[in-house]
Amino acid sequence: MKKTIIILLSALYINNMYAQTRINNMYAQTREGGISPQMLQKIQRSQQTSPADKAIRNAIAANNIDVLAKNHDNAKALDTYFSHETKKQSITDQKSSGRCWMFSGMNVLRANFAQRNDSMTVKFSQDYLFFWDQLEKANLMLQGVIDTAEKPIDDQRVQFFFHHPLGDGGTFCGVADLAEKYGLVPTEVMPETYSSNNTSKMRALMASKLREYGLQLREMVAQGKKTKDIEAAKTQMLATVYRMLTLTLGEPVKEFTYAFKDKKGKPLTEARKYTPMSFYQEVVGDKLNGTFIMVMNDPRRPYYKTYEVEYDRHTYDGHNWKYLNLPMDDIEEMAIASIKDGRKLYSSYDVGKMLDRKRGYADTENFDYESLFGVTFGMDKAQRIATFDSGSTHAMTLTAVDLDENGKARKWKVENSWGSDWGQDGCLIMTDRWFREYMFRLVVNKKYVSDKLLKDYEQKPIMVMPEDPLFLPDE
Repeated sequence: MKKTIIILLSALYINNMYAQTRINNMYAQTREGGISPQMLQKIQRSQQTSPADKAIRNAIAANNIDVLAKNHDNAKALDTYFSHETKKQSITDQKSSGRCWMFSGMNVLRANFAQRNDSMTVKFSQDYLFFWDQLEKANLMLQGVIDTAEKPIDDQRVQFFFHHPLGDGGTFCGVADLAEKYGLVPTEVMPETYSSNNTSKMRALMASKLREYGLQLREMVAQGKKTKDIEAAKTQMLATVYRMLTLTLGEPVKEFTYAFKDKKGKPLTEARKYTPMSFYQEVVGDKLNGTFIMVMNDPRRPYYKTYEVEYDRHTYDGHNWKYLNLPMDDIEEMAIASIKDGRKLYSSYDVGKMLDRKRGYADTENFDYESLFGVTFGMDKAQRIATFDSGSTHAMTLTAVDLDENGKARKWKVENSWGSDWGQDGCLIMTDRWFREYMFRLVVNKKYVSDKLLKDYEQKPIMVMPEDPLFLPDE
């Protein structure tokens, strides 16, 4: 009997020592600022355990969060009437690529052409301009590496080039610089390829090669090689990139024959020979640069100031991303003036926020995440930008506005580039309250900008860094 008691006491002592060791180990692993046992106990005790909470957990575990959070009080039939709407045109599809900026920019260009030539239509080849965009971005990366070669590899600017050798994204500035330099061609003479519609693999391979080349160029500078030798090496590197682009996107068209058609595809003119530059002169005319300004709504920064994003351009010899920061009231006034005159606008948004994809409807009341999770989401627009919670992610073509009796916007409509089967026949309707929260960039013709704002735009710009959370390229 005594022997049994001794064994039991010994077992209890060992278990207690083991438990204390585990607690001591936990304390030993917990530094100041870590999750201590006491903190964990407080967290666990704070959890709600009502039958309703269990039901919510079961529902979320088995369903899409957006389905559960959908605000059915806001799911009434959409009002598709717009008091002012530009002429409809065919919807495009960027497929699995980040070229929304190019599709939106070309939508504006072809709408401008159609406005001047009422019976004619034209579709521009995104594949053609994308070829030159990728070659120019490759050169921008390599030359940037040369320019910063004397800085350490972990310098912020050096890392910018190696982190972002090239990508699909961009802004309307790229459309202007590239089209003025290389011209335009119709879709028929240089159609899309698999890689232009699905860019991830070609982009990854070229990015890897550019990083390798970047290291070689830094080594040449470190060895004191002559400028002409470094330039010759860069040219040879770009020849390799050119070949990779030719294999994936096709050889850029140099000359072609084309006849303009009506909306039904019937030729309206005799077929003529064009080069990309002569075709650009035919459909666009004068230079694009100098005809527009880019405005943005960034409530973190002072309004009525001009900013320029260093190294954020498509061509090394092109224009940095320059914008005038304005309140939404001023931006809306210019947008309304342009739409009333029948002119579409390049614009960009944080399109994924509060978007009902099935209906093609964006509104701040589409989903009630706060009630579902029992928490509040209290950041304003400036705070969301500053913390990388929100920023411009997608460019679309602003086409329509619905105004109330006081001339204020109720809702807006954009042409998207996700195909005609998406949303509202390829378009997206957004309430004005959503527009004010998640719209970021607008490109507007100078004729719709007041003299005061044009003067503000000509201020010496404040330089800002491309790592800023707001300066993500539109994709």
